[in-house]
Amino acid sequence: MDRSLAEFLDECGLAKPDDWSALHDVARVTEMVRDAARDGRALSYSEALGKLGYRFTRPKMRALCKTLDAVDRAAAEAGEPELAVLVVRESDGLPGQGWWTGRRDYTGEWTGTKARGFVERLQKQAFDFWSSRAAG
Repeated sequence: MDRSLAEFLDECGLAKPDDWSALHDVARVTEMVRDAARDGRALSYSEALGKLGYRFTRPKMRALCKTLDAVDRAAAEAGEPELAVLVVRESDGLPGQGWWTGRRDYTGEWTGTKARGFVERLQKQAFDFWSSRAAG
């Protein structure tokens, strides 16, 4: 193999290791979570980062979460259901702590049965809304 890692990643359509631009690309992240909603499934943080061309690291996860906040602000302005709820921890299938902070529509623990029921309701809204809309 005569090619570098950067060349290999470019050929595969993956971001360069030092290029974080995909993490801040609201349109790209929006389409990724809309596709998940159309498929009726959640994405783990690792899976979402992988789809953007990155391995999981906490700094990259935090950058993704900031972009997901922007995705949800735009969805709210458009009268659409939130989508950040579809990006969850692998360990328990729930969004991370940052997603819960500042919510006015939920009180209680961020884990457990009550939290799971709340998340599942919001995920169902996204699934129902986006399953009837073609990708575009």
